[in-house]
This record gives sequence, C-alpha cells and structure tokens, in this order.
Amino acid sequence: MTEFWLISAPGEKTCQQTWDKMMAATTRTNSLSNNHKFTIPDLKVGTLDVLVGLSDELAKLDSFVESVVKKVAQYMADVLEDSRDKVQENLLANGVDLVTYITRFQWDMAKYPIKQSLKNISEIISKQVTQIDNDLKARASAYNNLKGNLQNLERKNAGSLLTRSLADIVRKEDFVLDSEYLITLLVVVPKTSYPDWQKTYETLAEMVVPRSTNLLFEDYDSGLFSVTLFRKAIDDFKHKARENKFTVRDFQYNEEELKADKEEMTRLSTDKKKQFGPLVRWLKVNFSEAFIAWIHIKALRVFVESVLRYGLPVNFQAMLLQPNKKTMKKLREVLNDLYKPLDSSAAAIIDSTMDIPGLNLTQQEYYPYVYYKIDCNLLDFKA
Repeated sequence: MTEFWLISAPGEKTCQQTWDKMMAATTRTNSLSNNHKFTIPDLKVGTLDVLVGLSDELAKLDSFVESVVKKVAQYMADVLEDSRDKVQENLLANGVDLVTYITRFQWDMAKYPIKQSLKNISEIISKQVTQIDNDLKARASAYNNLKGNLQNLERKNAGSLLTRSLADIVRKEDFVLDSEYLITLLVVVPKTSYPDWQKTYETLAEMVVPRSTNLLFEDYDSGLFSVTLFRKAIDDFKHKARENKFTVRDFQYNEEELKADKEEMTRLSTDKKKQFGPLVRWLKVNFSEAFIAWIHIKALRVFVESVLRYGLPVNFQAMLLQPNKKTMKKLREVLNDLYKPLDSSAAAIIDSTMDIPGLNLTQQEYYPYVYYKIDCNLLDFKA
C-alpha cells in the first residue's frame, strides 16, 4: 500500500501517551497499520485569524503542489518511454524512496526556516513549486516538439512503399540522370504480381527501354522496381501501370534534397539524445524538490489544523499510519472509537447515514481527529 494517513491527536499527560494509546489500538491485538511518529518542529503559531485564513490557503496549495508532483512524475514516465522499473527508481525524495522519506520525515530547516511565520513558509513553498511548474512547461514543450518532429520523420521513413520516404533506399546509380530523352521511374509492385510485372512492363507503353527494370527494395508485401523509358511516354505508362495495379511513385532523384533529409534526421536524433540526459536529471532533482515541498505542506496543515482544533498551548502528537488494504475500514472504526470524545459533532456525522442540511462535510472529509491522506501512487500508467 502506498497510501498513508497523517493524523494528529491531542497530547495526554505527555505526547508519548497519545502515541502509545494509538499503537495499542491499531497494532497490539490486530495488525491494522504500520505506524510512525511524524515529527513537526516548534513552528510559530501567530494569531487565530491568520491560522483560519492559512487553513484554506494551505488546502489549495496542497492540491496545487500535488498536481505538480504528479505532472513531473508522469512526464518522467513519458520521457523514459513508460518503462515502469526505470521510472520508479528515478522518483526519489532526498535520494531515498518515497515511503522511506515519508516514514522518516525530518523538517528541512535550511529550506523552510522555522523562525519565519507560517504564512512566509507557505509562500516560500508556493513560489518554489510555481517555478518548477513553469520550468516543466517550458522544458516539456521544447522536448516534445523535438520528439514530434523526429517521429514525423521516422514515420516518413517507415510504413509501406506507397508512402514512405525513399531517401535511404535509392542510390544515384539506380537512375538515368541528366538525359534530355530518358527518365527512370519507380514503381511499387505487389509481391504476388512480380511475374506479371516482368512479363508486361516493356509493353505498358511505347518506348520503354527493354530489360531496364531492377528490384531495388522489398518490404513485407511489395517491391520497388525501377524502369527506364522515354519522357514522352510517361503519361501513357502511368495510366497503363495503374490499370495493372502497379503504382508509379511520384519521385525525382535530387541528391541535395535526399542529403538534407538524412542530415535533418541525424540532427534531430542527436539533439534528442543530447537533451535526454539533462532533462531526466532535471526531472529527478525537481521531482524530489516538489515532493519534499508537498510533505512539508502536509506537516504545516497538520500543525495549523491541530492548533485550531485542540487549542493552545501547542500540545499534540502527529502520527503517520500506513493502513493495510484489507483492514482500512476496520482501522477507520478503531480510530473513530478512540477519538470520538474529541469532537461530538464529528462523531454525529460519522454515525449518521443521512445528509445534514447545510453541512457539506462528508464522511471522507471530516473525522474527530485531524486527518490528511498522502497517496504515493503518483503515476497514471496507460495500459
């Protein structure tokens, strides 16, 4: 399970007692979750008004940062061509996997100094993650353009002989060039029609040069043949070829154009390789930064909400629960029983099966204890 429940409850005589009580309820007799203490430093409380306003702002910031974390992770998957094992090993926070980072969370004093007000810390995070989001858009746009242009060229160089580029197939010596009277045409012939082609090509029009056809290239169902004839017979030849289900490709040999096509392909391919390494490195670094920022927001939200719910002086224990999938419902019931005395209105909402008019709190959103979900399953892999 990559889902965590970050909760808090007021300190009893000591915060350790709060922890022991929760551990006893969730692990002693029934293995409902793996639990870890979640350490939040002594942050500056500020005024009640500021805390109330900050509670809403942090909720919005939480959603925004989570969306950026997911965008960076998903783009990493796109750039690594959706190779799941490679993606996961690149999605780290501070050099460790996400579960390890969350379960051993330590506040980063250097990035988010706790002498600053809560509002300032949230603004530092907001600015930092907005910058990552903007940079991602710019880098993704540049790389996607390059990738798209390369794919278009690759598509031109693949596919059936009726449509694909012939730049890497034909050579100068396959053509009669610079002749006032003669021209070499390229004809796509289905494999099943090779005998018909050999029998009839010289008679499809007057002035076809005898024994002038050569098979230049084959794919799975057709062959590309060259044939030389007089220029004045082109229209007649094309018409008769069509009647016989032979397709004349509209192609003139131009060394400069073919060379330019090949060079463009090489240039784009080289550019993509050059950009790939630095882009993956940037994604790794900034995924880590965004994820760390996200977990700090969760810590801020727990702190603010705990002070608003449980009052001053600050006295609560933040706890991280990793529920077992099969026992989630049971875990929720155990926690509700344990913390029901904290908030009778929450208990009423939880116990009630009907909607209470004017109260748009649903069971998922509100509990008698402070609760936030952290879901580390960040990738939306396309099947």
